[in-house]
Amino acid sequence: MKLLSLISCVAFVLGVVQAVVVPTPSDKALGVPHVEVARAGVTTLSTTQLNALAPYTEFARAAYCDSSIINGWQCGQACQALPGFEATLTGGDGNDIQLYYVGYWPSQNSVVVAHQGTDPTQFLSDLTDVDILMANLDPTLFPGISTSIMAHQGFLDEHAQTAATILAETKSLIAAKGATQVILVGHSLGGALAELDSLFMAMNLPSSIHIKGVTYGTPRVGNPDYATFFDSTVPDFERINNELDPIPIVPGRFLGFSHVHGEIHIVSPGDAVSCPGDDDATDAQCTISSVPNIAESNILDHLGPYQGIFIGTIFCT
Repeated sequence: MKLLSLISCVAFVLGVVQAVVVPTPSDKALGVPHVEVARAGVTTLSTTQLNALAPYTEFARAAYCDSSIINGWQCGQACQALPGFEATLTGGDGNDIQLYYVGYWPSQNSVVVAHQGTDPTQFLSDLTDVDILMANLDPTLFPGISTSIMAHQGFLDEHAQTAATILAETKSLIAAKGATQVILVGHSLGGALAELDSLFMAMNLPSSIHIKGVTYGTPRVGNPDYATFFDSTVPDFERINNELDPIPIVPGRFLGFSHVHGEIHIVSPGDAVSCPGDDDATDAQCTISSVPNIAESNILDHLGPYQGIFIGTIFCT
């Protein structure tokens, strides 16, 4: 999968994409006061809870920036929103290996690992391919993993290219800084890698280290056994979906894939709900009901805004 070029992304943002469904403007966009309604089975996030997600969104946004400006933490608005962060390792080429970085966040005494995503139009095409294969997780990376637990072959292959390097840097920072938490973030393909990294870290670091994952526009990664095991191993995990983004509904459940827990669905700007379960939150405000198929989606929503923040190569400013 190729890095999203400036030309293709500009064309994409301008809407030069086939079969895009443009959503009806929200009441808030039209100036109509928002009225809270009772919602069965979901929890509405408060403004404070939504605002608390912003630092993770900025980390995910920064993952699209070239390593030359991540080193020194000079990546424009995303870096300015997170003063004091120290990037200690960068890697990837944005082509064969997605860009990534590792660093220390002093205010949270945490190691942060962030992975870049990819061209959403190409990614959607790849994820709707009926020939998508699943494979067992590598027991050398995921020690003691059951053979019943399977995940997307491409995601596993991509993750394996950087796993050992990232783990070594993470352990080094924990030792040097006394970090007590590791935070994994990513958007799109980067979200899938961050999800696998969350499980990987939980299985390879001491139990005293808290693992937290926050992803954006993440596709389904593994089978139901994978989801069940992930939920029990990584309890602090949030996957954020924006409005009518189609990426979170692929690969299809009919292909044997299932999401893990932690869905937060941005229904409209300033309005988001936390949805229960894994891939069975059928409330009308949750993704599998509000985006029942690709034809009723809007691929532009994949880029955001996630509470006012867009994520993608051209938003690295």
